[in-house]
Amino acid sequence: MATRKTPTKSNVSGDELKQYYTDMLLIRRFEEKAGQLYGMGLIGGFCHLYIGQEAVVVGLEAAAEEGDKRITSYRDHGHMLACGMDPGGVMAELTGREGGLSKGKGGSMHMFSKEKHFYGGHGIVGAQVPLGAGLAFADQYNGNGRVTFTYFGDGAANQGQVYETFNMAALWQLPVIFVVENNQYAMGTAQTRSTSTPDLYTRGTAFGIKGEAVDGMDVLAVKAAGEKAVAHCRAGKGPYILEIKTYRYRGHSMSDPAKYRTREEVQKMRSERDPIEHIREMLLQGGHATEDDLKAIDKSIKDIVSDAAEFAKTSPEPALDELWTDIYAAQ
Repeated sequence: MATRKTPTKSNVSGDELKQYYTDMLLIRRFEEKAGQLYGMGLIGGFCHLYIGQEAVVVGLEAAAEEGDKRITSYRDHGHMLACGMDPGGVMAELTGREGGLSKGKGGSMHMFSKEKHFYGGHGIVGAQVPLGAGLAFADQYNGNGRVTFTYFGDGAANQGQVYETFNMAALWQLPVIFVVENNQYAMGTAQTRSTSTPDLYTRGTAFGIKGEAVDGMDVLAVKAAGEKAVAHCRAGKGPYILEIKTYRYRGHSMSDPAKYRTREEVQKMRSERDPIEHIREMLLQGGHATEDDLKAIDKSIKDIVSDAAEFAKTSPEPALDELWTDIYAAQ
């Protein structure tokens, strides 16, 4: 990716910019705290952090409307926070506590919220893609004008079920936005070594699905592309593919030392392309906020995350009889 130019004036209001800054900062600080709790042994199992990719989900949530649905993979904490799920409930789920949004039984990869129209959190690579098309089919059947955001990564883009879903979504003109969160490395293999096409959004061409590549380190670019995709789907024109080119700063999961790339590469992205710093500069240079204003936002976010961590630590573990609830059992 090229180095971002100095921020220029935007037609987005100062209040909107501050909201995007706040939303992205919440995800960043939350994930940093989750990493700390994992290191302390309070979070078990797998834990995939979203640090660096915050602009993707914040930008697309800015383009969504009430009632729109979202479904994603195991790197899902950012999506939960962006759609308004309670940080305390998310953190308590990570620690396997009763106060978690899935009663402590789903953990990092399997949280849901019917109220926020969030349908997971899925641990099987690519498995959420046909489910997302199913959600869109339900909306089409009910004629409610809703759109489903179906997120998956560049690694999942090579899964066969993704293309089966593309075919069906195109055939039935489903109102689904396929969001490829291309963070360049799948688990640990660079896209150039694993994918035959340089641009993943072109994979929809064979099915007649329109799409585009988007700068995923710029929340305003993501929002604009999201609005275009949403309008396409709501107009009954079928699915749309957004390949959002982003970058994760941490390893694939907490157990990944990320030796497949250099520290210099990561630092270059942090210093030149960070999505939060980009909006920070726009706020300051545009006169929308002062340094003190941003410090106050940062303090508020730290307090929210600290409270969420404390709730997660003090919430009791699920009762043993919860083992038999919320499951299908043969009689």
